[in-house]
Amino acid sequence: MNNNVTNSDKLARYVFWSIGIITILILITIIGYIFINGIGYITLDFLLSSPKDFGASGGILPMIISTIYVTFFAILIATPIGIMVAVYLHEYTQKSRLTSAIRYALKLLASLPSIIFGLFGLVFFVEFMHLGWCVLSASLTLAIMALPTIIQTTENSLDAIPESYKEASLGLGATKLQTIIKIVIPAAIPSITTGVILAITRAIEETAAVMYTVGSSTAIPVSLFDPARPLPLHIYMLATESVSLNNTYATAVVLILLILIITFTTNYLINRQQRKLKGE
Repeated sequence: MNNNVTNSDKLARYVFWSIGIITILILITIIGYIFINGIGYITLDFLLSSPKDFGASGGILPMIISTIYVTFFAILIATPIGIMVAVYLHEYTQKSRLTSAIRYALKLLASLPSIIFGLFGLVFFVEFMHLGWCVLSASLTLAIMALPTIIQTTENSLDAIPESYKEASLGLGATKLQTIIKIVIPAAIPSITTGVILAITRAIEETAAVMYTVGSSTAIPVSLFDPARPLPLHIYMLATESVSLNNTYATAVVLILLILIITFTTNYLINRQQRKLKGE
């Protein structure tokens, strides 16, 4: 009996290890292929100049700025709303059919294809709200996409906070709102930040959601009401129109590096905050 259990554990361990190694190899192969084909075409002029001949030559500076612009305002809109909704669901509501329906709707919203969000943004923000194809329309669309991730991760992080934290604060005379703002949310910040990172990475790499809302201008956007062309959309345009395969790979490398920089930077800040909370 023990031998059978041991053999089963070993087999399961080998299977999981094999799946993990295969996944890593696939990731390395894809990223490596893109880097090999694109890294040689990245120059300072490519990063700091505007595209020419519809992207066949020139650089991608407007696309980098557009990507940061659209993603920043999307997260700026989604983060406070997502945290407030999660706090309300976790702290101020009881288990009921309504809250169950809300949580199910959030899961459904998180699983919808991004092109559905893009079509909604086109119909609602671009046409109904008369915002037109611009940074604001794209940011609002991406904010809606990011909300389920931020709400669910925030609610899970709040659920992980020990009840003793709240009881101690309430016992010292703090109100429930003061306890949430000064005790619960600061303790959950690292986990909440992880959810925000996931939302950022999803927003920054989206093509379908912004394709119908942001326009396709190759100029640097100055205001929220200017059209733009983020990096994923630029990659799509270059690839589908066969404008320049070399610039397509180079732009993809820049997008990957931008995501890696954001991920590593935020993870460093999260670890630093966690050490600070532990008094290290």
